[in-house]
Formats: sequence, C-alpha cells, structure tokens
Amino acid sequence: MIQIKNLKKEYRTNNTSNLVLDNINLEIKQGEIFGIIGHSGAGKSSLLRCLNLLEQPTDGSVFIADENITKKNSKQLREFRKKVAMIFQHFNLLSSRNVFENIALPLEIQGIPKGEIKKRVFELLDLVELPNKANAYPQELSGGQKQKVAIARALALNPLVLLSDEATSALDPTSTKQILALLKRLNKELGLTIVLITHEMDVVRKICDRVAIIDKGRIAEMGKTLDVFLNPQAPVTRSFVETSIHTKVPDFIAKKLQDNPYSYNNTYPVVQLTFYGDKGKMPIIAEISRQFNATASIIQANIETIQDQIVGIAICHITGERQDWENALRFLSNQDVNLKVLGYATADNI
Repeated sequence: MIQIKNLKKEYRTNNTSNLVLDNINLEIKQGEIFGIIGHSGAGKSSLLRCLNLLEQPTDGSVFIADENITKKNSKQLREFRKKVAMIFQHFNLLSSRNVFENIALPLEIQGIPKGEIKKRVFELLDLVELPNKANAYPQELSGGQKQKVAIARALALNPLVLLSDEATSALDPTSTKQILALLKRLNKELGLTIVLITHEMDVVRKICDRVAIIDKGRIAEMGKTLDVFLNPQAPVTRSFVETSIHTKVPDFIAKKLQDNPYSYNNTYPVVQLTFYGDKGKMPIIAEISRQFNATASIIQANIETIQDQIVGIAICHITGERQDWENALRFLSNQDVNLKVLGYATADNI
C-alpha cells in the first residue's frame, strides 16, 4: 500500500541545513494500523507530511497504491490527495459552520449534488456515532466529539489511507479511548489503512499492528507491536516501552544485583519472565517448585494488554541448590516464555 524509499528531508536556511529525515525506508501494508512514535523533534511529523506531500522530500520516493506521488505535478497531486485523508491534533473545524456543514465541505468542493451530500453526511454521522449533532457548532462539542467530526470529514471522499497527526494528544483519557476505539473499528469495517504518529506508547499498544520508532531522523527499530513491546532492542525503544508497561527493574532491586553468580556464597538468579497468550494461563512459576527442588519467589508482577493479548511480566528470585536452579532456568528457556536473567543476589538480600 505505502512504500517509502530512501527518503530524506532537509530544511535549509541561509547558511545552515537541518537534516530531519535521513534515509527512511519502510513499507506499510494495506489495511493495517501503523504507528510512528518518537520524541519531539525526532522527525515523525515531517515523515507523516511527506506521505501526502504537505512536505516535499529532499530526496527519495513515496509510493501509495503503486503510484509514485513524488513524481506527480500539482494537478495530479490534488486529485490523488482525495485518496489520502488527514486528521490533526487540534481538529481544524470551521467555527462558522455547523457539524453538517463541516463534514459537507470536501463534498461541496468536489461539486457533489446537494442530495448526495446530505445522504453522505448523515451516513458519516452514523458511522462516527454522532447522529444527533448535525446542527451543533464546534464550540458546543467536547474535544472527543470535535475529533469525531474531523474524522467524518476526512472520510467524506472515501480515502484509501487516513493519516493521523497526534489525533488524541489534546484529549482527556476517556475521549482518547473513544477515538482509538473508533479508529480501530473504521480500520476493520472499511479496510482503511491508518498511519498514526504519536509520542504515547499507550496509543501504539492499544491499536497498532506494527510500529516504527524514529530517533534523530532515522528508524531506530520497527516490527510487530507485540514483538517490540516484549523484546525492545534500541535504547530509545526501551525507554518508550518503560513508559507504558512496567518492565524496568526497580532501583532498590537493581542496586543489589551481582553480574557473577560466584561473587558471594549462596547467590541465586533474579529473572524477568514475560509471557502471553495461552502460556499466560499456565502455572509456570508453580511448575518450577513442582518439578525441581527450587523456589521461585515473586518480587514484582503485573498484567498488561497489548493488541488485545494478555501479557504477564514477573520478576522472580529463584533459590535452591545450584543444580536445581540451573535446571529450572533450562526449563524456563525451553518454554514459550521470554526469560531474562537480570543478575544474582543472596536469598536474604532481596
């Protein structure tokens, strides 16, 4: 659906240049929700705007539905932009127009007959669950309702792709939840490809199929959302994941850990177990005590939901004779569980 090849974006002033996108390559599949996350200034907004040429790339190509949009002239681009809609953080509704008129605007510009416009607008109002708000004005709506109107307007011309530029950043938690649920439903019902940028990993884990982490103008990491959460590779990815799920080892534990199991007598492994799906229902920790002469003491545990999957994360201290806890670690490494040995500590030091 979307292919970005060797994309660069450089802003030039009199004697200086600022490279904000550096050799970006990625492919977004038809019908998926693809997240792009990064800190402020990382280049994510510039990247999103290159997808409909609101920003003209300095170099590289953008293909959407097998068309190279970077080669289109102004007239061709205006026509093509009907296929790529966009929503924004601050809604961009016209205060002088009511809800019906705001949604109708792109249809009016295309010269659609009034009867067809009326039918389409009320279809869209039903779709975004605002059937009774046609005559309301933006100032009479909540933030979440304004964003729903903006989404309805964006869908007026039946686009193939919806670009979302921090669409939930200005919303309260309840409205954010509603907008994310709406985007997910539109993706399923309409087969709509959605590309969203955000600085919130919670948004990614709730609705994105895949995610790219952008840092200093480059793709630092990319993959399926669940994989990225369970096994983040880049430091910037790990920092984002830690803001959303509790994977960081508490400081009071970390400072007690030794790298070497032989640093002191009677030191035992402290491990982090991450499991999901059916394995999350298995008494894996209890199995350690049942099968081996070892004890797994839970130091910290929590349950998270990522892409509608239950994910369990537990930090355990496994004690017992060396052969027993080594057997327990081998058992865990052969299960469908992510095992990470964090370090070693004595039984009375944790």
